[in-house]
Amino acid sequence: MRLLEPDELERIERDFAGGLPAREILEIFRPRGVQLSEATFRKYVQVGLLPRSRRVGRKGKHQGSRGLYPVESVRRINAIKKMMAEGHTLEDIKRSFLFHKNHIDQLERDLSEVFDGFQDQMGERAFGTEYRRALEAELASLKSRARELVRDVSRLGSAVTARRDEKLHSP
Repeated sequence: MRLLEPDELERIERDFAGGLPAREILEIFRPRGVQLSEATFRKYVQVGLLPRSRRVGRKGKHQGSRGLYPVESVRRINAIKKMMAEGHTLEDIKRSFLFHKNHIDQLERDLSEVFDGFQDQMGERAFGTEYRRALEAELASLKSRARELVRDVSRLGSAVTARRDEKLHSP
């Protein structure tokens, strides 16, 4: 089994910033000898180790949609497989910061979607100049506070799990 190197992870994250279908993620790991089936991938999502997919419509009439997973799923799988190779169980991994990081990242994505929706609606509506400025200022303030909140939650998660993670990674 040969896991991805940091430079490979960065390239994948850059090249597929919009997300990847599960099959393509599996194909990234297959040639490296990493055991990862679709069922295992789904289990990682179900237990909260990987983020959920988002549905994206395909171009053309009646083409349906497909699920795209955030590209950081590749980095997470790499970390999960590394921890498992070190002898850690899924329960150990769930108690690590990786589990909390998944939820924190989802929170950040959800907030971003909400703010983008507000921004779109503000662009579609006719507001008076003063009212528009007030709304834009409030939105900017909320975005700033949300970034601070996510950063603080992440820092707390690191502090809470650091001691446990130290135990997980010690021989």
